[in-house]
Amino acid sequence: MADRLEAVVFDIGNVLVQWDPRHLYRKVFASEAEMEAFLGEVCTMEWHLEHDRGLSFAENAARLKSRHPDKAGLIDLWGERYGEMVPDRVADVASLVEALDAAGIALHGLTNMPVGFFPELCGRFPELRRLRKTVVSGEEGLMKPDAAIYEVLIGRAGLTPARTLFIDDSPRNVEAALRLGFLGHRFTGAGELAAELRSLGLLRPS
Repeated sequence: MADRLEAVVFDIGNVLVQWDPRHLYRKVFASEAEMEAFLGEVCTMEWHLEHDRGLSFAENAARLKSRHPDKAGLIDLWGERYGEMVPDRVADVASLVEALDAAGIALHGLTNMPVGFFPELCGRFPELRRLRKTVVSGEEGLMKPDAAIYEVLIGRAGLTPARTLFIDDSPRNVEAALRLGFLGHRFTGAGELAAELRSLGLLRPS
């Protein structure tokens, strides 16, 4: 197995860095219940997916504020303070990225993310700069698990899926990669990922 694996593709949110709007909105709501009601009824994940498809924060907020004018200030925070939804890296994964890079494994990224945010993350988390090619959904107008966005990365990075490990915390995204011939790992934590990388011969046994 080890002699035929040559690349690893990482999802970014909740694999390499933490992402959750609660990290921001806990700072502005008086209670968890109020925050959860807002995120469940106003700034929902379905609404946010339009950012990942490439819609600007301003345009998407304007649509939502027309329906919830009393929540306009809270809605605007999503775009104005988006970086606060990423408080830190995911524990113990940066060292795995660095070890893979040092071993000569080609590292790439494939992420559902709004336009323009990835460069900010690279500035905050240097390990992201080890990714040679990163395809961002908002820039492409395509999202995982659509096979088309995987094909964009395959072409841009010159990947052979059968020689590439794809890592993502979403089962649907991993399943889509498997259908395209990638090896897949559903991320649940750094320990499990390290064990998988060792079993594939990509990291030395500890």
